[in-house]
Amino acid sequence: MNKLALLVSLFAIGLHAETKVFKNFTLIDGTGRAAAPDSAMIIENGRISWVGPVSQLKPPSGAQVTDYSGKFIMPGLINLHGHLGFVIGVKQDASYETPENVEKNLKKYASYGVTTVVSMGTDKDFVLQMRDKQRAGGRPGETRIYSAGQGFVFKNGYGGLPGVTPEVATPAEVQPIIDKLAAEKVDIVKFWMDDHLGTKKKMPHAIGKAIIDDAHKKGLPVACHIFYLADAQAMTDAGVNGLAHSVRDQPVDQKLIDSMKRHGTWQMAATLAREAAIFTFANTPPFINDPFFDRGVSPDTIATLKSTAFHQQMIKADPEYEKFHQFLKTAQDNLKRLADAGVKYGFGTDSGPPTRFPGYAEHWELELMAQAGLTPMQVLTAATRNGAEFLKAKDLGTLEKSKWADLIVLDKNPLDNIRNTRTINAVYIAGNRVDK
Repeated sequence: MNKLALLVSLFAIGLHAETKVFKNFTLIDGTGRAAAPDSAMIIENGRISWVGPVSQLKPPSGAQVTDYSGKFIMPGLINLHGHLGFVIGVKQDASYETPENVEKNLKKYASYGVTTVVSMGTDKDFVLQMRDKQRAGGRPGETRIYSAGQGFVFKNGYGGLPGVTPEVATPAEVQPIIDKLAAEKVDIVKFWMDDHLGTKKKMPHAIGKAIIDDAHKKGLPVACHIFYLADAQAMTDAGVNGLAHSVRDQPVDQKLIDSMKRHGTWQMAATLAREAAIFTFANTPPFINDPFFDRGVSPDTIATLKSTAFHQQMIKADPEYEKFHQFLKTAQDNLKRLADAGVKYGFGTDSGPPTRFPGYAEHWELELMAQAGLTPMQVLTAATRNGAEFLKAKDLGTLEKSKWADLIVLDKNPLDNIRNTRTINAVYIAGNRVDK
């Protein structure tokens, strides 16, 4: 074979390697449509070029064919509220936020089937650069980054990551920061409006409104961290795009529901796993030896989580500890009421900070959403299609023709039991299989 023929042959082999065929699986496509047994899919250059009944499959010549008989394929999870790379073990510090630690987080998310994460306001500039590099290539081998850059915190108030997030004291200070965020092309703007149960200063509503107004002038959506119903109402009335947590101080009322529907405000993330984590680790949790949990947590961290000193000093020492269980219950009840009322909702966990372990937290969230009264189909749709809709990410969220092949292969049906999302056989991002 001459040199030219060899090059042509190698090029053809490379093209075939980029074509994958999956067949004989049950498809849960993320749209909310019923599961489709005996399905097949063709993936070319990372995108779905055809999906349908296996009886109609016409595999391209030379494609890599995988028989997934007995398996279930669903879209990858889209976490609308996470934080990247500033924790090691159970300790948090801005100095830990390095490219290496962020990469570890992204690979861990991917191994658990979380194929997209929105990093909510605690990112150093290099995270945005990593995002841009991903998008320039189009086909990352790790979880896709969406980023709020650096969010807004009230001066000497609650929230953010010290040393990273800017503090503001007046509405006049907002615009220059919005200009910087717009220049960086952040995917969303984030601010914190909370007083940590009366222990911190809370951002005034006037500053929150200035953030919303100035961001909207630049075409940027805005999410706010809230805890109290009154703040959720005020920011929804001001036109915020998403509530980054559930209301947790009391039941949501019809006035908030009406305002959310009128303004198109999403309950973008209920963050139920966050609420569960802040009291569950007050004792050694029952899942501490679950392989699905501990494969994503270091042995040293497992030892810490089992220690009495950690339980007493880090969790139970909080003077509000006895209230934490009720906060979760209120958040779950409020999610169910909003969903029943027709308010749009997504999926997010606030994973990343201590004890909110990336990857595991997302599957915990799915379970807690189902416990709140949502059906498995509602939960899966929230974590896939809805997340993409909120992000206006037209190429993500469902397994349909022309979309990126971001998907999870499961051994068991998650529509029978939401915990079956934990039976991960394989994960693909843009058609690339990622390490478990």
